[in-house]
Amino acid sequence: MTTHRRRSAVMAAAAAGLVALSLPAGAGAGAAYARDAAATVPYAPSTVANAPAVPNAPTAPTAPAVTVPVPAPTPAPPPASDEFPQLTPAVARQLDDAIRKVQTEAKVPGVIVALSAPGKGEYVRSFGIADKATGAPMTPGLNMRIGSETKTFTVTALLELVDEGKVGLDDPIGKYVEGVPNGDRITLRQLAEMRSGLFNYSEDEGFFKALTSDPRRPFTPQELLAYSFRHPVLFEPGAKFYYCNTNLILLGLVVEKVSGIPLAEYINREVVEPAGLRHTLFPTGAEFPKPHAHGYTDQTATGKTEDATDWNPSWGWAAGAMISDLTDLRSWAKTLATGTLLTPATQAERLKVIDALPGTGYGLGIFNVQGWIGHNGSLPGYQSLTVYLPQAQATLVVLLNTDIAYQGSEPSTLFGRAITEIVTPEHVFTLPAQPVTGH
Repeated sequence: MTTHRRRSAVMAAAAAGLVALSLPAGAGAGAAYARDAAATVPYAPSTVANAPAVPNAPTAPTAPAVTVPVPAPTPAPPPASDEFPQLTPAVARQLDDAIRKVQTEAKVPGVIVALSAPGKGEYVRSFGIADKATGAPMTPGLNMRIGSETKTFTVTALLELVDEGKVGLDDPIGKYVEGVPNGDRITLRQLAEMRSGLFNYSEDEGFFKALTSDPRRPFTPQELLAYSFRHPVLFEPGAKFYYCNTNLILLGLVVEKVSGIPLAEYINREVVEPAGLRHTLFPTGAEFPKPHAHGYTDQTATGKTEDATDWNPSWGWAAGAMISDLTDLRSWAKTLATGTLLTPATQAERLKVIDALPGTGYGLGIFNVQGWIGHNGSLPGYQSLTVYLPQAQATLVVLLNTDIAYQGSEPSTLFGRAITEIVTPEHVFTLPAQPVTGH
């Protein structure tokens, strides 16, 4: 793969997190472990609920004046392999070790992790540094850019309009946006499930040059579509799965046209607020509320690692521009997977997955990876993963401040796999990276 194609692959995934690049040694990677204690959220009381019985503990007599011998405690049977474990200190130590191993190997500056399930306790940790320049530690309360998790908000906005009877999932996109190749045959459903056949604008060479030459410049949705529409369609509508940011730009325009207000305003008012999210926003420019982590990327004109914290995410718009934090994403994971903001019928449509990648299905703007439902995200400097396992009502959120891959794998996926191998060995998060550019 040429240097350009190597970079454009990740730019194409930037709101997706499906492809990333190798990571050069970075200052501060794996450092500041001694600071972790200060950035650790204590266990919930339920995390130690399974403390072993004390040998020879007194027991109630079975009858007056009769001494009943106290038997040796019988070890509890191990949990079934598909049962979510108690998040005890022992399990937490396993998770600590696994996360630190991935962080060290992949040279991730900093990472925040939250894992929980009802009655099982919770695990909330941060590791490493949030700012290479100052050495400031990563902490659970930092704001982060969430890349393609934005897609879950955009599609939720669309589905709310479906519930209101204002749009239909099988409407052609040409009904709302003019000039779309095959616009009379590509449906809103096919856009949301990544089966439109349209070219991914973020793979276009001109787009890559424009973004990397001035990463703080704003892009309009129309400019982004122009990069896509200069290319022929890749396949007939509905023929196959192809992860494509162009699809979400079009769905964002549908929301704007039908609602009559800007997409950012609609999502903030009709999705974020009703979901009770207090630190989540769709920015209108490069604004990034403090406190936030600095993000590091090699998606640059030179290929060298740079600080991408203040880059303008408008190029991701409806596909990848949003900002959130750990607390909000822990809440959003369940809201998204259970359909709190939608009617049951519409949520059922959302969760109808099609085969996308090995072990992975894709519904309407949502993944199902080995039973974990949600989405990942990546754009220069940041990656995220927010997923929910319905069987255990378990939530997993991972946030990190780099998008640079390790041996062809995204670091967010490496963390997700390492964590789920411990707690849900029957449901290991193994989202494969795409082997071609444009995803």
